[in-house]
Amino acid sequence: MEYRQLGRTDLKVSAICLGTMTWGQQNSEAEGHEQMDYALAQGVNFFDTAELYSIPPKAETQGSTERIIGNWFKARGNRDKVILASKVVGRSGNDWFRDDKGPTRVNRRQIEEAVDKSLKRLQTDYIDLYQIHFPDRPMAWGSNPTRFGKTAFEPAVDETPIAEQLDAFAGLVKAGKIRHLGLSNESAWGTMSFVAEAQKQGDRPRVQSIQNAYSLLNRTFETALAEIALREQVGLLAYSPLAQGYLTGKYLDGARPAGARTTLFDRAQRYQTEGSELAIKAYLAVAQEAGLDPAQMALAFVTSRCFVTSNIIGATSMAQLEIAIGSASVTLPAEVEAKIDAIHQRVGNPCP
Repeated sequence: MEYRQLGRTDLKVSAICLGTMTWGQQNSEAEGHEQMDYALAQGVNFFDTAELYSIPPKAETQGSTERIIGNWFKARGNRDKVILASKVVGRSGNDWFRDDKGPTRVNRRQIEEAVDKSLKRLQTDYIDLYQIHFPDRPMAWGSNPTRFGKTAFEPAVDETPIAEQLDAFAGLVKAGKIRHLGLSNESAWGTMSFVAEAQKQGDRPRVQSIQNAYSLLNRTFETALAEIALREQVGLLAYSPLAQGYLTGKYLDGARPAGARTTLFDRAQRYQTEGSELAIKAYLAVAQEAGLDPAQMALAFVTSRCFVTSNIIGATSMAQLEIAIGSASVTLPAEVEAKIDAIHQRVGNPCP
């Protein structure tokens, strides 16, 4: 397993990160523990969770994934073996996260409440990387659409200034509750605003990573954020590298396999756009011609990008997990990368 520096910190994280969002709905606690045991044994030292999880978000399952991880830490006594990332939710109308039953915002009161609850569920004293799951300001989901829609970005009167957000996180770092700060579902403007504000203040935590969607079907990160990732050392933690399983080909021609996420929850509209199936079939043909497992080809492409710090994989079965972690040893030939780029030139980013 390769290990890479997390931002400008002294932490070295595995190039593969274990995603956990299915634990608590699609996966049981025992299955989550089995996945963590296997991943750690394979050299994966980086786990990602969130107060929001499990997915899909529901009041009755909120926080369940963190509880599963916390019980594993307690049972195994190995908190020091894992670099743990979690997240505070951003702006939303969901009223089940906070004690006052109000909408969520990234302000001091809510940040402090969120991190204290996460620490309790996780049965730990600290979180290595604490991320803003999505911005406090209004934002098109994912933050990097291929077409700009003004209404999705209209400022709100109750936005929490970035300086105030950083001030709250600085208090958590000083208290030892979090070690480092990260972003998620963030734009180039947002990322640089956080970087600039931390630099201006001098004693505020600098963001060390950004967790955005990135896959063969969605390479929008490359158009602006990749340069920021390299120049500012705010590396990408890539989520949905298999486009929620669509890049395996299992949903082609309307197929809905029993137990699969789209079959169970019907929430994958992001990967059902016009042109997406044409692109998927083209990438699958490249994998077949090269004698590669299509999932491993898609994952290896993401992991190999110079701006990626870690590739967040997820699985609902041990067989899927073994394939995903095994992709860390796959190197794509130059001719395969050339074919991938040629397809992208034709089809672009059908699933931003």
